[in-house]
Amino acid sequence: MLDKLEKFNRRFSEWFEWIGAAGLLLIMLITSVDVVGAKVFSWRLFGALDVVMLSQTIAIGFAAAVTLIIGRHVRVEFFVSRLPERTRAVVDSIIFLLGLGLFITIIWRLSVLGLSFQNSGEYSATAHIPIYPFAYAIAAANIPVCLVLFHGLLKSIARVVKG
Repeated sequence: MLDKLEKFNRRFSEWFEWIGAAGLLLIMLITSVDVVGAKVFSWRLFGALDVVMLSQTIAIGFAAAVTLIIGRHVRVEFFVSRLPERTRAVVDSIIFLLGLGLFITIIWRLSVLGLSFQNSGEYSATAHIPIYPFAYAIAAANIPVCLVLFHGLLKSIARVVKG
């Protein structure tokens, strides 16, 4: 069962990573057009800063789960690595449980924030792009993070039980 969940998490997270990559490519494209337009043609791309700002949220948010899967997040293991295996598994279980609680809270609060932005009609400063879809998108982007943390929690609990 854990292998199926891991395979599903990886595929789901990689799909979300493509969305993040598209956000990164949009940042590069908009920045390039804006810089070339400003330097060569004395012309600025209207709303470039807004699009880049919102694309950054997409690029970062949608790549988080894959970053977690491949182990690219910062971890401090100096002390924990010296502990016995069962104690490490207990510590990992606590860490995964706290992380899962944190990201569930993040999803909830981003959903509330998105609803608030939607009700108030919040828009970006110059291009007047609605902001609420981005709050909802980042909330959705954290779902695979929760699944990865849940899988890690189940694996660490299995390590505790095995001893």
